Order: sequence, then C-alpha cells, then structure tokens
Amino acid sequence: MVKWTDKERSTVASVWEKIDIDEIGPQALARILIVYPWTERYFGTFGDIFTATAVLNNDKVAAHGKVVMKALDKAVKNIDNIRGTYADLSRLHYETLRVDPDTFKLLADCITITVACKLKSALSPQVQATWQKFLSAVVDAMSSQYE
Repeated sequence: MVKWTDKERSTVASVWEKIDIDEIGPQALARILIVYPWTERYFGTFGDIFTATAVLNNDKVAAHGKVVMKALDKAVKNIDNIRGTYADLSRLHYETLRVDPDTFKLLADCITITVACKLKSALSPQVQATWQKFLSAVVDAMSSQYE
C-alpha cells in the first residue's frame, strides 16, 4: 500500500484538475500505439492502426483513450485504495484481455509525457515526481492480478 502525504494528495489532485480527459486520453493512447507499435495487438477491433496517421485519425483510439483517463479519475478519487479500486479491471486485463503487464508502465510513461507537453512548466520536477508516484501506484494496481 502506498503512503501519501497531504501535499502529495493535493499535488495529484491539482495535476488532475488541469487535465482535459477528451484531449489527453486520445493523445496518450495514440502515443503508445505509435511509439510501441507492438501494443497494437491489444486493439484488433480498432481497424487500421498501422501508421501514425491512421492512429491519430482513429475514432476508436480516441474513444478508448478517454476510457483510460476516466478509469484514472477513479484512482484520483480513491487514492488511498487504488489497488482495491482496480482489482476487477486488473483481473479483466489479466484473464480476458491478456495484456502484458509491462504495457501498463509504457502507458503510464506516455500519459506523463502527454501531460508534460500540455502543462509545461506547471509540471515542475517535484510535481512530476509526485505524479509519477501516483501512476506507479496505478501500474502496480493494474498488475496486481498477475502476481
């Protein structure tokens, strides 16, 4: 279980307030598909996602990016029980979708990069460290059923 200070909680909430799910979600998911093309295998029903242009113009990629960010909202709201909050989602990704757990870390990195591009200097090194601690807790929770 991750221990959070009040300052860390407020930092995560502050970053989250600045995130537009409809913008960041599609960009982050597109980034993982473009930078790590082998992740395409998890999105076989999304149609053509074999070029950067196709990924960036794919409505299903954009929609799923929003789904990912809405799930992240649950972690922000349940920061003291992220593992419990994500237990069913982790089980789904493990048992049914068979997602390699390393993919969660890659996606977390893509989310951080996308957020950093948007927030620029507002994501100071200290704020980024707290944000990455938060995303690491999410990655851990998403990987919990793999243990």
